Amino acid sequence: MASIFTKIIKGDIPCYKIAENEDYFAFLDINPLAKGHTLVIPKIEEDYIFDLEDKTLEGLFAFSKKVALAIEKVVDCKRIGIAVLGLEVPHAHVHLVPINGIYDIDFSKPKLRFSQEEFLEIAESIRTGL
Repeated sequence: MASIFTKIIKGDIPCYKIAENEDYFAFLDINPLAKGHTLVIPKIEEDYIFDLEDKTLEGLFAFSKKVALAIEKVVDCKRIGIAVLGLEVPHAHVHLVPINGIYDIDFSKPKLRFSQEEFLEIAESIRTGL
């Protein structure tokens, strides 16, 4: 059975897409910790990030770097934190979260709420930073 992320890649489930190439896909987290919180995934469906082939893992982090630098251009933050949890969706992924302190990436914090228009504006601003 396809993961929710595979369904997003295929367009079966809508998302606020940031970037895509042949192997990777980035989109806004709809339950963000911060404005610009983005998920980056390989298009290959693999549950555990450390089960990815080395080339795929390297590519995932190189693609994530490009996206993170774009987020940093448009979101006021000290840096982009990165987290790999791997329990919530059975598809390897990384979280890119704009942070100003170490507690900004605490996943037990209440998530932010944005309107569809706000999500669209955030995604567009990050895309322009690519």
